[in-house]
Amino acid sequence: MTEALPVTGSDVPAVTVPGRGRLAAYVALTKPRIIELLLVTTVPAMIVAQQGMPPAWLVLATLVGGTLAAAGANATNMVIDRDIDKLMRRTSKRPLVTGEITPRNALIFAIALEVAAAAWLTLVVNPLSAALALAAMLFYVFVYTIWLKRTSTQNIVIGGAAGAVPALVGWAAVTNELAVAPFVMFAIIFVWTPPHFWALAIRYRADYAAADVPMLPVVASFDDTAKRIVAYTVVLWAVSLAFWPLGSMGAIYLAAAMALGGTFTWKAVQLARSRRPELAMRLFKFSITYITLLFGAMAADQLLLR
Repeated sequence: MTEALPVTGSDVPAVTVPGRGRLAAYVALTKPRIIELLLVTTVPAMIVAQQGMPPAWLVLATLVGGTLAAAGANATNMVIDRDIDKLMRRTSKRPLVTGEITPRNALIFAIALEVAAAAWLTLVVNPLSAALALAAMLFYVFVYTIWLKRTSTQNIVIGGAAGAVPALVGWAAVTNELAVAPFVMFAIIFVWTPPHFWALAIRYRADYAAADVPMLPVVASFDDTAKRIVAYTVVLWAVSLAFWPLGSMGAIYLAAAMALGGTFTWKAVQLARSRRPELAMRLFKFSITYITLLFGAMAADQLLLR
């Protein structure tokens, strides 16, 4: 497997890339689109915990802290993965590959973000939310990025736990404790992550193969990958329905979980039956719609029915 490069020094001379300034390069380092998905699960978790709308200041404070924590983790990931990023077309324009930012500066930036996140959440929200956010960052960096990503086909299965923690952070921000319900939310995101990411990995199989990263579509056949996607969507459907009683949800959530889970599973079955790789990106795009609408239904259920 490709080994991670050390973070000291500068591998590529710093340059100015037309069309993207230094500030934009640092923003790109944080993977904003991934952060958006994380925040989509945080706010509904807060609403369910509150059984209504939490104070606006608390929602804003939690989102700020969560954004800082996720940004720091993503920036650290880019520092570690810069050697394989340059081998994949999908990631070849990232700022550490192009030389817009040096690895040392990127690492300093990432650490500063994490320190700021921990301090902000501890002082403004509560220590439990800060501890959970920090744990997610450490898991993402050390367990997923450094260990599993380059060595195991289970990389995204286990590593997906980091992306499920924001639901716990949101709940803890409101209640300063954890319960069964937030762990079911965690489980929903955890089970959703493999079919979501494997669908994307089918599209970029050649990229991961070139970088020697053992994502499932690289080491398994298309049929095997598609079957596993179907299996995970079925489990996801079941877990999402289990949240109805365990999370004390109402009719809005139940209807959404039934319809969205059924649609996700059907689209996965279509992918498996058709054996058409181009359908994988459609499934990937729907998976984003799925998680957004499902967690949105949690919030709507609490806000409208209560």
